[in-house]
Amino acid sequence: MEQPIYTTRAHVFQIDPTTKKNWVPASKQAVTVSYFYDSTRNSYRIISVDGTKVIINSTITPNMTFTKTSQKFGQWADSRANTVFGLGFSSEQQLTKFAEKFQEVKEAAKLARDKSQEKVETMSNHSQESGRETPSTNQASSINGTDDEKISHVGPEAALLQNENELLKSAVEQSNTNAKKWETELQTLRENNARLVDALQESSANVESWKKQLSACKEESDTLREKIAELEAQCNEGNQEKQKNAQLSARVQELETELHEKEQELENLRKQAEIIPQLMAECETITAKLQAAETTNKELEGRIEGLQLDVEESQQKQGNMKGELKKFMDILDGKIDELHEFRQGLSKLGVDN
Repeated sequence: MEQPIYTTRAHVFQIDPTTKKNWVPASKQAVTVSYFYDSTRNSYRIISVDGTKVIINSTITPNMTFTKTSQKFGQWADSRANTVFGLGFSSEQQLTKFAEKFQEVKEAAKLARDKSQEKVETMSNHSQESGRETPSTNQASSINGTDDEKISHVGPEAALLQNENELLKSAVEQSNTNAKKWETELQTLRENNARLVDALQESSANVESWKKQLSACKEESDTLREKIAELEAQCNEGNQEKQKNAQLSARVQELETELHEKEQELENLRKQAEIIPQLMAECETITAKLQAAETTNKELEGRIEGLQLDVEESQQKQGNMKGELKKFMDILDGKIDELHEFRQGLSKLGVDN
């Protein structure tokens, strides 16, 4: 029965089997990773299950090595699974504890292997000693008597020794077979170790290239930040120009409104100026009538004084009217000059804008 001896949580990765360089995530999120101990086989395994899928099933051998590649990431190579496993932890303490447990389990697996080898060597030596003792026993029996005497005298002991010898021979053959298997496995492990060393060197080279790319990205990021700051400053200047343009546009609208009011006032003055010719015509008519009255009143000397009073009143009114007309013309000239200066200022403002 296997029992868990240590459990943690981590993100599981496997090396890309085609490139042997890139990591492929084996789990979408952090999963449980456990050390298991099999008391019957005296072996240790790392097992991780994501749902119903086994993503890590790695038997720990003394030749394995757990390597920390960063503060929160570690990896080890499994030659039997022909892959490299990677674990990403949430903290450096979890990675350190997992690495320490890996070293402990590795040492325990090494002790178990040494004990099994000592046991096999002991059985092999025992079988060799039994093989040496069996001929001497047979020789002694052949010297002491005939075959019938041997069978009758030492039959049960010889049969027991023969059975033990057969068992030892089978154990020796089994140990030789296991030795050959172990030699083959050792050669495979050496080859896989060489591959893993190459992969580790490539991963180290990739780390250096990634560091260079990261520094280049940081420099590019700093350059982009400076450009963004410059663009923001230019945008601020553009916003200020927009505000100035908006203020100038508002001022132009105000001036256009004032110009429209002045034009309306000028139009009213023009309408009033149109009345002046009528007044002049009326004045001329009155003058003509006055002249006719003077010619006609020569004969009417008796009524001259009354008409003279009328004429004086008429002349006084005409003088007042001429004075008012002169004042009106002066005012109109002043308004026209103001309008002309206003137009020149507006034109100058439009050119500046």
